[in-house]
Amino acid sequence: MKKKKKLSLFKRISNQVFSLRGLYILIVISLITLYPVYVSDGQRWTYIENFGIKLPLRYNIHGIDVSHHNEEIDWQKVKHSDDDKVEISFCFIKATEGEDLKDEDFASNWVESKKAGLIRGAYHFYVPWGNPREQAQNFIESVVLRDGDFVPVLDFEIQGKGRIVRANLLDNVKTFINIIENHYGVKPIIYTNGHIYKQYIKGNLDEYPLWISNYDSQKLEGYNDARLMIWQHSANGKIDGINGDVDFNVFVASKSHLDDICIKTP
Repeated sequence: MKKKKKLSLFKRISNQVFSLRGLYILIVISLITLYPVYVSDGQRWTYIENFGIKLPLRYNIHGIDVSHHNEEIDWQKVKHSDDDKVEISFCFIKATEGEDLKDEDFASNWVESKKAGLIRGAYHFYVPWGNPREQAQNFIESVVLRDGDFVPVLDFEIQGKGRIVRANLLDNVKTFINIIENHYGVKPIIYTNGHIYKQYIKGNLDEYPLWISNYDSQKLEGYNDARLMIWQHSANGKIDGINGDVDFNVFVASKSHLDDICIKTP
């Protein structure tokens, strides 16, 4: 009987040990599985049926960016496509590309987006092998900014091919930026992706407002938080008034910084 009791006691202790070990393993697996949810939950990612994508509802100021690729846009429908949780407040519109290309729909998009009550901004797609002075002049000839518009945007997302092009790229981008800054009297926003940011902007152009394109991350990390203003988080949104996919963005800085990247007439 005593031996049997000893065995029974041993079995009970073993069962408890294995139960604790199993519980520990279960907790570890759960934490690993749920970690991305905990990390992203702070952004409050929520599927918005009207737009067909998840939006980070931690932030309140949402917008889109467009070009002639989006074809004819009904800006009144865009403005009034609001969901009960999200309002589209701003838009960025392609104005120019390279030395002489002017977006064919810029003029109408520029006027109609303003009429619809959106905060509007204009961007230039920078061509690495193009002359930076001529590219800056192309934008200046095309864009007149008014009070309340966003400051100019440099779309710097490709680095081109060839050793000479890449060797001179940073200096040429600085030349473009300086001309734009001198003409408009404001620091332009730099739109870019993670690769270009790490390669050319970080440590070189840190004083400029930053607009980051990143579709893969649940939250943005590794950027200059003091200058990070806008996050392009999706290229697959839908919205009334525009056919096809639309780029969606969100203003990630505090609302008080919105004025910092808008034109203010004296």
